[in-house]
Amino acid sequence: MSFDRKIFGKRKNRKKWIIAGASLCALAAAGTALFFYVSAKEEENEDELAEQISRISEIYTEEYQTGVQSRLEEAKASGDYTEESMLIEPDPFGTNSLSLYVYFETEEAAQVSYSVSAEDEDIADFSAVPASEETASGEHEFQVIGLVPGMENTVTFTVTYEDGSVTVYTYTTDEVEAAGEEEVQLDTEDVSENAAEELSSGLYVILGNDSDGLDFMYYYDNDGVLRGEVPLIGYRSHRLLFQDGLMYYSISETQIAAVNSLGMAETIYDTGTYELHHDYAFDADGNLLVLATDTESDSVQDQVIRIDRETGEITGELDLGALFPDYKETCTESEDGELDWIHINTLQYLEDETLILSSRETSAIIKINSAFTEPEIEYMIGNSGFWEGTGYEELLLEKDESSGAFSDTGGQHTVTYEEDESLAEGQYYLYMFNNNLGVSDSREYDWSSVDGIATSASEGETSYFYKYLVDETAGTYQLVQSFEVPFSAYVSSAQEYGNNIIIDSGMAGVFGEYDGEGNLIREYGMELAKNYIYRVYKYDFSQFFTINTDTGGEWM
Repeated sequence: MSFDRKIFGKRKNRKKWIIAGASLCALAAAGTALFFYVSAKEEENEDELAEQISRISEIYTEEYQTGVQSRLEEAKASGDYTEESMLIEPDPFGTNSLSLYVYFETEEAAQVSYSVSAEDEDIADFSAVPASEETASGEHEFQVIGLVPGMENTVTFTVTYEDGSVTVYTYTTDEVEAAGEEEVQLDTEDVSENAAEELSSGLYVILGNDSDGLDFMYYYDNDGVLRGEVPLIGYRSHRLLFQDGLMYYSISETQIAAVNSLGMAETIYDTGTYELHHDYAFDADGNLLVLATDTESDSVQDQVIRIDRETGEITGELDLGALFPDYKETCTESEDGELDWIHINTLQYLEDETLILSSRETSAIIKINSAFTEPEIEYMIGNSGFWEGTGYEELLLEKDESSGAFSDTGGQHTVTYEEDESLAEGQYYLYMFNNNLGVSDSREYDWSSVDGIATSASEGETSYFYKYLVDETAGTYQLVQSFEVPFSAYVSSAQEYGNNIIIDSGMAGVFGEYDGEGNLIREYGMELAKNYIYRVYKYDFSQFFTINTDTGGEWM
């Protein structure tokens, strides 16, 4: 590690940066979470993998997290850490192996931004302003993310004082390594000739790929460069939720972590005998709503549970089997003995316990009122032939094809509710990744009767971004936007992000950013997707930091 600085303005008489290297080594030896990361790049056997998972499991415990917090507080109290001698430690909480913890004080109130430069000159700098630095203060504590593994990184700290003077300090390290086997640089292809928009600001978050080794969540920038690696105990994450300065994400089939801007997991929620899958959201009171399987029931992926965010207690359960008892009774188990009769893969919360759910197994979208008190199906959107004779066909909204005929969705994912003030009362949008695959393993149905839909995962050619205009007053739904995307029989995601649309064609191993008209701006390919890329969403991480393209020493 090496340190340097540059000074602008009135502070030319400052002493050269002096750092107590021995104290940093002691801190690292005392408990950095990198100790727990055995390289996944070496051949793993089952015993090694089990040991690695056990160590990651230890990281996501209250004992470990509070232990690191206490150790850092002791270090802060015992040392005189200033802008010339910062307390810097790699990933002490173990929640992002490509990050640094930073603490120091300034005699005068100041604001701090940082940029990360990798030794590979082809990699652009990553620059950000920590949320805690948006106002000037004398104490500075934040997390630096964006370090590139396997090469020397130089972090440049720009300190802007209230008198207008600016001092720049640098910290250099070559000790950052990834714990997984993911690509540092994704394959990218620009297809922007017809695109009306530029790439949006933010980080693409790869939420899972069901690997055979260790499981991670990854952050990639617009150039496809790896900027974050978040270890998981197992399974996958499903999305990021931000509230009250905390980031929530699943870390296993039964746990959700709430992590603060320093990387500390403040709370670990346990779903007990329920296994979470596919999605979660906040309700109006800040409770966590989670799609789940009741492991003590006779079926899977057909429950929604409510978790009190303050106590961690499960305070509500919605059993889809109780809403569709007659239909569930007609469904059969798979060869492995699972009754996956509805397979809910998306959860959207509206208000007053109102939910919109997406069912892959029935290719239907379902709206439910009073979900945890007196649940009732308000409507469904789906193929009329599929539901004919089931007793539930009267719940279907009518397809409005006045602007043109369209096929119903097949196995759609990530259905998203979107309000628009310009719409009439009772109208709103639902957009989704239309996998365009009609398959129902729990009952027989001839999906070939649906025009244009694939009936085999190996024979499909095209999936779609679909956007419906739902009119509850008229009882109709209409396709108002559609464009082709690479085919993915299962998984995948769609996200409207600013003026653009993020599409993950999971089984194709690619994701891309499109403009609002559906023109592809840039596509990314991921070799790690041996099975698939589960979902990709883009986030600005505004509760933690602001990505800053200005690295010239001027404050934003």
